[in-house]
Amino acid sequence: MELSLLRTLLWLTMAVVTANVQNDPAGNQIVTFKEKTSGPIAIMTASSGAAIEEDETVTLNKRLLFNEYFMDSITHVVRERIPERLVHANAGGAFGYFEVTHDVTDICKAKLFSKVGKRTPVAARFSPVVIERGGTDTSRDARGFAIKFYTEDGNFDIVGFNTPMYAYKDPILFPAFVRAQKRNPATNLRDPNMLWDFLTLRPENLHMFLLVLSDRGIPDGYRHMPGFGIHTYQVVNEHGENHFIRFHFRPDQGLKTLTSEKARKIGGIDPDYNTRDLYTAIGNGDFPSWTASIQVLTLNDVKNAGFDVFDVTKVLPLDKYPLRLLGRFVLNKNPTNYFAEIEQLAFSPANLVPGILGAPDKVFEARRLAYRDSQYYRLGSNFNNIPVNCPFQKKTFTYNRDGEPPVKDNMRDIPNYYPNSFNGPVPYKDEDAVQLIEIYQDEPNNFEQSRELYINEMSPDERKRLVENILYGLGPTTKVIQERAVKLFDLIHPDLGERIWKGLQANRTSYDFDY
Repeated sequence: MELSLLRTLLWLTMAVVTANVQNDPAGNQIVTFKEKTSGPIAIMTASSGAAIEEDETVTLNKRLLFNEYFMDSITHVVRERIPERLVHANAGGAFGYFEVTHDVTDICKAKLFSKVGKRTPVAARFSPVVIERGGTDTSRDARGFAIKFYTEDGNFDIVGFNTPMYAYKDPILFPAFVRAQKRNPATNLRDPNMLWDFLTLRPENLHMFLLVLSDRGIPDGYRHMPGFGIHTYQVVNEHGENHFIRFHFRPDQGLKTLTSEKARKIGGIDPDYNTRDLYTAIGNGDFPSWTASIQVLTLNDVKNAGFDVFDVTKVLPLDKYPLRLLGRFVLNKNPTNYFAEIEQLAFSPANLVPGILGAPDKVFEARRLAYRDSQYYRLGSNFNNIPVNCPFQKKTFTYNRDGEPPVKDNMRDIPNYYPNSFNGPVPYKDEDAVQLIEIYQDEPNNFEQSRELYINEMSPDERKRLVENILYGLGPTTKVIQERAVKLFDLIHPDLGERIWKGLQANRTSYDFDY
C-alpha cells in the first residue's frame, strides 16, 4: 500500500514537472529548437564560409595557427562584448504592433494615427535605470519604457518611463544624477550618502523618487508596468493647428507591484524575474497589451495652465486634462536573438515623424543629442543600418557613407554630397511647415505636486510603507544629509517630515542596504 502510494506521488510529481517544463518557453527554448529540427541544421563553418572538418575541433598536438576553427573562435570571443549602456543596461523586450482604436486626426496628422484599425509594427524595451547588465530585475528603481514604431514615414520613438514624471528639469544635471546612483569610485559600492546628498541638493528629484520609494517602485513584471512619455509633445494636424499631448500606456493585465521583502526574495532566486515573465507569457500565447491614451492641450491651455506644462518633473493633472483614448499596443513576438534584437535596439527621442514635432523643453533637446551620441559610441555611426533599428517601412536615401559596419549597400553609386547637379536625393518642401514653439522655463519647484501625491494618491498604509522605504535608504547617511532631507520632506508635508524625523531618531543601530 505504501509503495503504491509512493509510486502515485512520484508519478504526480513528474507530471507536474513535465507540465511546468512544457509551459516554460524561456527555460525550454533550446529543447524547443531541437524538437523543431530533424537533425544538425548544417555543416558548421568559419566566419569566412570555410567548412570545418571534424579533426579541426581538437587542437592537442597540432599547430594552432593553422587551425582556422581555433583562430576564428578565439579571436572572436574576446570581441563579443560591446560597451554597456550607462543607464538602462539590463532589459527585457519584445515585438508586436500598435493599433489605432480612436480617431485623433483632428489634432495630429501623423500617418501612424491616420485611421481607426491601422496597425504599425513596434519594438519595446523595458529596463531598470541604474543597475548594470546582469543585475536583478526586482531592484527598487525607476524603469525605462521605450517603444519604437516602424512607420511608413520612418521610425518614431517614445523613450519614456514607468513614472509619469522625470527627475530633473535642467539636463546639465544628468551626469551628476547618474553618478550619484552608481558606485562610489573609491569603494566600488553603492553609497546612500551619494544618492541622498544629490536628492537633497536638487529637491525637484523628490517628486519622482516619492513614486520610486512607494508601493509603485517595484513592478511585478514588465507586463504589469505602466508607461509614460514624460514630455509634453507638440503635434500638428492637416490644417497646421498645434496641440500638445502627453502619452500614457496602461497595462491591460492590470497594475501589479512587489513589496520590498518579496522583491528581495525573488531577486535572490531569479534575478531575471521580469524578463523571464515577459518571455514566458509571450511564448505561451498570453500576449501582453497596453491601452494608449493622451492628454491633450491647446495653445490656450498652455498659456493659461498656471504652471509650466513642459516641466518634466511635473504631471499634468488628470482632472484638468483628462485622458483621451488613442490605441493599444500588443507584444506577440519574442526576440529570436537577444543581442541582435534587444541589446542592439537603439532608441532616440530625435526619431520623429511628420505631425509630431517633439517637445520644446531642455531635457528633450538634450536627449536628442545624448541618445544619438550613446548609440554612436556603443554601436557605431551606422547603427540605423542594424536590422532592428532600420526604418524598414521607409526606403532611406542619405548622404552618409562608409564608417563602421554595417554599411549595407553604402548607397551604391549615388552622389555622396549635397547639393549636387547629378540627380542625387533632394529635400521635400512643406509649404505649411510648423515650427516647434520656443518656451521660457522657470526654476523647478514641484513641492505642491509632491504634496498632492503624498496626501491624495497614497492610502495611509501606502504612506507608512513609503516612510519605511525612505528610512531604509536614508538611515545610513550622515546627520547633515538627514537633517536636510527632513526639512525637505517637511516642505512636502509636515506629516511626512515628522514621520521621517521620528524614524531617524528611533533607536536603530544598523541598516541593511537594499540594492
